[in-house]
Amino acid sequence: MRNFTLEYLFNGEPRTYMFEFKQPQLPIHEAAMHLLQLHFGDGENSLIMPTADATAQEILEQAELVGLTQIRVVDQPS
Repeated sequence: MRNFTLEYLFNGEPRTYMFEFKQPQLPIHEAAMHLLQLHFGDGENSLIMPTADATAQEILEQAELVGLTQIRVVDQPS
């Protein structure tokens, strides 16, 4: 397992969050999708989430629209 710390802005405020995955790398668009699920996954408005066939660019654009910006993945070997 590998720990990935995400550093990002949420509505202009700095935040960090750590995820643990088996995969060796975490692309920015996948990190953005995990953050969207973290912040908006429980919401009643499913329109916030990108579609299943969304491109990497579309995921990043959707994240920015809802206030998730400057996403940075910090790899931390466990």
